[in-house]
Amino acid sequence: MKQRKWTAEEKLAIVLEGLKEKRSVADICREHKISQTLYYRWRDKFLESGRKGLINGTSDDNHYKTEIERLQKIIGKQAIQIEILKKQRSYWEQDRGSGDAQRSWIYD
Repeated sequence: MKQRKWTAEEKLAIVLEGLKEKRSVADICREHKISQTLYYRWRDKFLESGRKGLINGTSDDNHYKTEIERLQKIIGKQAIQIEILKKQRSYWEQDRGSGDAQRSWIYD
């Protein structure tokens, strides 16, 4: 049996219909030809998303700001390391020369 793809709007309408409690969940599921398990999974996701949306946003904002600062520090350290490596490379090229014949001692 081919499974149907439900849009977010369709899922929302079905879940809200069940939350209104004018009809039983079993009737709603029969009408839309879905299992009650699927309905309750959609309902639980909907309610969890709503709960997250009602939580004071400052804690989430602070978490994101902290993460951004941490990543910016990493990027800064990596930029410094790249500059050091570039300077070391140019030093080695000047010291040893940049010709292939002079680099052959590495592979011998």
